[in-house]
Amino acid sequence: MTDKQTPITEHVNTLEKEIEKIVLSKSIPALPDNVKEIIVKLAPWFAAISMIMLLPLILAAFGISALALPFSYLGGMGMGFGYTLNLIFAFGMIALELIALPGLFKRKESAWRLMFYSTLLSLVQQLFRFDIGGLIIGGAIGLYILFQVKSKYNK
Repeated sequence: MTDKQTPITEHVNTLEKEIEKIVLSKSIPALPDNVKEIIVKLAPWFAAISMIMLLPLILAAFGISALALPFSYLGGMGMGFGYTLNLIFAFGMIALELIALPGLFKRKESAWRLMFYSTLLSLVQQLFRFDIGGLIIGGAIGLYILFQVKSKYNK
């Protein structure tokens, strides 16, 4: 088996390295080690609890969305397409986070990477929605925390 990467994987890996350079540079203050440890210990529990609590809401939303999807196009092609795109992104982010959850408890780097992909998916969603404030502020905070705790995950 070859170790050849797809162009998308190469771009994502390059993006990851560039973000890591920026976040871990000396010009941006690092989180204290004890804060990183607390985040790594508590984050999977908060994610698990929030997913359990939100499960009925998520299932209802997808059920209602399945019924509402055809009618969303009555508001115009742009509105219907935007609604469909948001559903796809939401499903992708939830799926990635659910898959990552067991690995987050075990502090596996592969789980961290899934959370990174979920964050990137969220940023792309915000870009498609033209949510520039969420893209810049939410993206900066999310990526900062994500890359600050990266060293706590091992292969």
